[in-house]
Amino acid sequence: MAAETATLAAPAQMANVIYVSDKAREKVLQLLSDAGVATDTSYFLRVSVVGGGCSGLSYKLDFDNEKKPMDQEFEDNGIKVVTDLKSFLYLVNTTLDFSDGLNGKGFYFSNPNASRTCGCGESFAV
Repeated sequence: MAAETATLAAPAQMANVIYVSDKAREKVLQLLSDAGVATDTSYFLRVSVVGGGCSGLSYKLDFDNEKKPMDQEFEDNGIKVVTDLKSFLYLVNTTLDFSDGLNGKGFYFSNPNASRTCGCGESFAV
């Protein structure tokens, strides 16, 4: 009985992945289509963290089709996300989201690891 309880509790815990919201998924699929690579399954969303921005670190998004030896690969909401190992340490359990509309920011990250973010939301610190 105890084993069943532990098995049921496990899915409630967050896995160490990068999540993609429904809105971000729609936009990524649209951009893949606009780029003419929507049907090419070798393409994925590369997420990385680079130095810069007012808070010290910035997010970078690209489409890529070449994996590197130390890349970490995830799939959430039907989107394949790849990041280098160093960036992943900053991105564990982060959600990629998308906002449009009058005050839309475009893509943005909800990062539980960030101790502060800048006003524009494009950079962060840990």
